[in-house]
Amino acid sequence: MSKMDGGGLSLVMLCLGMFSSCNCAQDNGGATTAVYIVTLKHVPTSHYYGELRVKQRHRSKHNGSDGMSRFDHPSNKPRKDWNNGSYISSAHDSLLRRILKGEKYLKVYSYRYVINGFAVLVTPQQADKLSRCKEVSNVVLDFSVRTATTHTPQFLGLPQGAWAKEGGFEMAGEGIVIGFIDTGIDPTHPSFSDNTPMKPYPVPKHFSGICEVTRDFPSGSCNRKLIGARHFAASAITRGIFNATQDYASPSDGDGHGTHTASIAAGNYGIEVVVSGHHFGNASGMAPRSHIAVYKALYKSFGGFAADVVAAIDQAAVDGVDIISLSITPNRRPPGIATFFNPIDMALLSAVKAGIFVVQAAGNTGPSPKSVASFSPWIFTVGAAAHDRVYSNSVVLGNNITIPGVGLAPGTVNGSMYTLVSAVHALNNTAAVNDIYVSECQDSSNFNRGVVQGNILICSYSIRFVLGLSTIKQALETAKTLSAAGVVFYMDPYVIGFQLNPIPMSIPGVVIPSLDDSKVFLRYYNSSLVKDEATKKIIKFGGVASIGGIEANFILSAPKIMYYSARGPDPEDSLLDNVDILKPNIIAPGNSIWAAWSFRGTDSIEFIGESFAMMSGTSMAAPHVAGLAALIKQRFPFFAPSAIGSALSTTASLLDRNGRPIMAQHAYANPDLNKFPATPFDMGSGFANATAALDPGLVFYSSYEDYISFLCGINGSSPVVLNYTGESCGVSTITAVNINLPSITISKLNRSAVVQRTITNVDRNETYRVGWSAPYGVSVQVTPTQFFIASREKQVLSVAFSATMNSSFASYGRIGLFGTTQGRVVNIPLSVIIKISYNTTGG
Repeated sequence: MSKMDGGGLSLVMLCLGMFSSCNCAQDNGGATTAVYIVTLKHVPTSHYYGELRVKQRHRSKHNGSDGMSRFDHPSNKPRKDWNNGSYISSAHDSLLRRILKGEKYLKVYSYRYVINGFAVLVTPQQADKLSRCKEVSNVVLDFSVRTATTHTPQFLGLPQGAWAKEGGFEMAGEGIVIGFIDTGIDPTHPSFSDNTPMKPYPVPKHFSGICEVTRDFPSGSCNRKLIGARHFAASAITRGIFNATQDYASPSDGDGHGTHTASIAAGNYGIEVVVSGHHFGNASGMAPRSHIAVYKALYKSFGGFAADVVAAIDQAAVDGVDIISLSITPNRRPPGIATFFNPIDMALLSAVKAGIFVVQAAGNTGPSPKSVASFSPWIFTVGAAAHDRVYSNSVVLGNNITIPGVGLAPGTVNGSMYTLVSAVHALNNTAAVNDIYVSECQDSSNFNRGVVQGNILICSYSIRFVLGLSTIKQALETAKTLSAAGVVFYMDPYVIGFQLNPIPMSIPGVVIPSLDDSKVFLRYYNSSLVKDEATKKIIKFGGVASIGGIEANFILSAPKIMYYSARGPDPEDSLLDNVDILKPNIIAPGNSIWAAWSFRGTDSIEFIGESFAMMSGTSMAAPHVAGLAALIKQRFPFFAPSAIGSALSTTASLLDRNGRPIMAQHAYANPDLNKFPATPFDMGSGFANATAALDPGLVFYSSYEDYISFLCGINGSSPVVLNYTGESCGVSTITAVNINLPSITISKLNRSAVVQRTITNVDRNETYRVGWSAPYGVSVQVTPTQFFIASREKQVLSVAFSATMNSSFASYGRIGLFGTTQGRVVNIPLSVIIKISYNTTGG
C-alpha cells in the first residue's frame, strides 16, 4: 500500500504529467529549486478535534464505549474525505494551481492534521510568490535532521516496581500505542512478534493506522504488536539523493537505529540476546505489552529532512498514537526570532494539543553549555546516563601487569600465555612496505601466516576505525585467516578522547582504549624482542600475554551523565540568549544499551548480521522514557501530556546507587577524570524513577493555551504564532518562567522576582510540608510552608527570589514538598543564571 494519499498522489501525477522524470523537476527554467514547507492561515484540523479526542479517550476508558473517533469531522464534509485527506489535499492543489499557474512545481506532501499546509519543490522566486499570497502565512526552507537492553529494566526497578503495579510484564503498557519517527523497523525480529498464545495482544480501538506493503516489507509484516508502518521520503527523493538499494522505499530498517529504539521502549519481554556466539541475557522493552507504530523518516545514507519528519508527525497524529518518540535532532539551531518557531516543534505542539506525549533526545553534542538540540516546553527532552553494568576485558602480560580493555570476547584457553607478535613484524615478502595502514590488520595477504599462527596478533586502532575506513570485524577476519590465538588492539596516539563501546569478537580479543596503557603494552612488547646485534632483525618474540575474556561488572557509582549528552541552558534564539525553561527535562539510561538490531542494519558495522547490538547516545535514552510514559498513560489514562512529564520529573532520582549526588562527565577526553556533581542543566530534574512516577501524588498541568501565551510573549512573535497555529495573540501573555512547569529557571534575576506554580492532587487527601535550598547568591521564600490539599484540588505555591550578590555564574537549588502521611517527596529544581542585586553604575 502506498504511504502517500492526497499529497503523495500529486507527486506521482506531476512527475508523470509535467516532467519526463522526477529529476527534471530540478530544472525550472535554469533556476535552482528547493523544498519549502508552506503553512496556510486556516488552522489545522487537530486544533478543532484534539480536545474531543482527549475527552473521548478518557470517557471510553471508563465506560467501555468506542465513542467519538480521534478524527471526528464536521458534518458539512463527508468523514471519509477528511480521513483520507482528499478534501485538504485538493484545496492545496487548487491553491498551487492558482498561484503558480502555468509554472512547473512539485507538491511533495499535503499536511492534514498538525499543520495546515504542504511541502513543495519550487524556485526561490516561486517561494516568494507563495509567501505573498493572502492565504499563505509562512514559507520555510526545508532543513536536515539526524539521528541523535537486557539490564536497564532491572536498573530502573521495573520488575518489582512499575511492572508489578501494572499487573506484571504481561500487562505493562497494554493498549498504549507508541509512534516511532526513526529509520524504520525489522518486522521479523522476535522483539516485535505477537506470538503470545497465553495472552494474545488486543487491538487498540483508537488506532487507525495502516501497514505499507512493499517488496521489502511484505504482507504480514505487521501484527497485533507492530500495528502500523509507513515511510516518508518524498523530500529526499525530490533532491535526487535517495538510494533505494540501501535506504529502502518502505518501512524496512536499513540502518538499525529504528529497530533498536523501538525495542528499547516496547520490545517483547524475555527475548534471548546472543551476539557473536555469546549469551548476554534476555531483553525487554520498558513497556513490553505496548503497541508499536513506525513512521520511517530517516535513512542511512543522508539522515532526513524536516518536510518528511513533519509528514510523519502529521500521520502519527491522524492514526491515533498516544506517544511519539523522536530520537532525532536538527542539524543546526533553527533560525528566526526563537528556536521554538520551526516546523517540527510547531507540528509537535499540535500533536500535544491532541493529547500526544512527545519525547525527544537531547542530542549528542555535549558536554558544552547550551548544546541541547530540543528546545520547546511542550517537548519532553531526555539526556543520556550510564547504568550500573559495565563490560570489562583485560590483557595480562608476562610481567604480571594487567591492562584493562574493552571487547565482548572470550578469553584465551584456561588463561594460558601466548606469544605476542606485532602485525608490522609479521609482514610477508609481498606486503607493501610503504603501506602506513598495514598495522591495522585489514588484509591477511600482507602477513606471514607461519609467524602469526598460534600467537596473539597485535594491531593498531587508528583514526580510520573511528571514521569507518577500517573495522575491528575485518581485523578479526585477518586474525582468523592467519590462525592467530587472539588479537590485541592498541590505541594510536592520534586517537584522542574517543570512547569505545564494547565490541563483539568471536575469538579472544581486547582493545586497549587508553593511550597511557597502550604505551605500557608496547613498551613491554618491544623490550621483550630479541634481535640480532648485527642485522637488527628479530630472532625471537619474547613477550607473552593472556586475554582475560568478557566480564559483566556492576558498579554503585551509577547513574552518571555521559560526556556526549547535550546540556542546558535552553537557547532561545540563534544568538544563544537563555530562555527560562529547563532543558534537558530528565536523564535515562543511554550508554551501552543492548537492544534489537535489524538484519539489514549497517549503522554499526561491528554488529552487521547480528540480531542485537549495543549502542550509546541520547537516541537510546529517549525511548526508555517513551516506554515509561506508556506505563504512566496506562495507569492514568486521563493524564494530559504535561501531567505525564510532571510525574516523571518530580519523582526523578537525585542520587546514585551509593547514595551520593549523581555525577556528570564534563570533558570529551578522559571523561571519568573530569566529573562534577550534576546540575539541572546536566540532568534536568534527575534520573528517571519508573516506580515513583506511577505514584506522583501532585502534578503540574500546563495547557496548549499556556504554550500559546508564552509564544505570544516573545517580542515580535505575533505574526509568527498566527502563521503557524492560526491563533491570534491577545493582550494577555506570559513569560517562560510563568509556564506551570515542574521546575523554575530564571536566566536573569534583576534584584527580585515572584514566581507561582499550581499543583493538582491526583491522589488521596494529604498534608505537605515545604522545604527548600536556595541557589548561591539568591534568597528564596516559599509560601505556604505547609498546606492540606484534598483529592483533585489545586494549591498555588508562591516563590519569592531575591538576588544577594551580583553574579553571572549559574547556581542551583531545590524545593521539596514532603507528604506527611504517605511519605511522598515532590522535587522542583531551581536554576538562576545572572543575578543582579544592585546597580553598579548608580550612586
